[in-house]
Amino acid sequence: MKTTAPHIKGDHPEGDSRQKTSVTRLDLAARIRDETRLPLKECSTIVDSILWHIENALVRGEVVKISSFGTFRLRDKAGRAGRNPATGSHAHIEPRRVITFHPSRKVRARVNEGQCEK
Repeated sequence: MKTTAPHIKGDHPEGDSRQKTSVTRLDLAARIRDETRLPLKECSTIVDSILWHIENALVRGEVVKISSFGTFRLRDKAGRAGRNPATGSHAHIEPRRVITFHPSRKVRARVNEGQCEK
């Protein structure tokens, strides 16, 4: 598992004390291994399988609801006029699909409170 030093308050542009860390597939698999005592390779397969099924459901246009966690949805964005910020020239932005995530009330509350469980 990766660990990084926390930001010193005031270091971040917004002045908060958030840490710059990320959780990888391997980190998730290692945490599952620690909780279940299954081999790491098996845990990696489980993580990959879950992510694959979420991805494929989104590709099919399905909404993915994970109870007590949140909901992944696709949203279609229309094409629009834009501009290149470097040159200022006008450009057309093509229509596209974006993935949105809406956390559950439980997750939102825990994140806002900074509540972390082991």
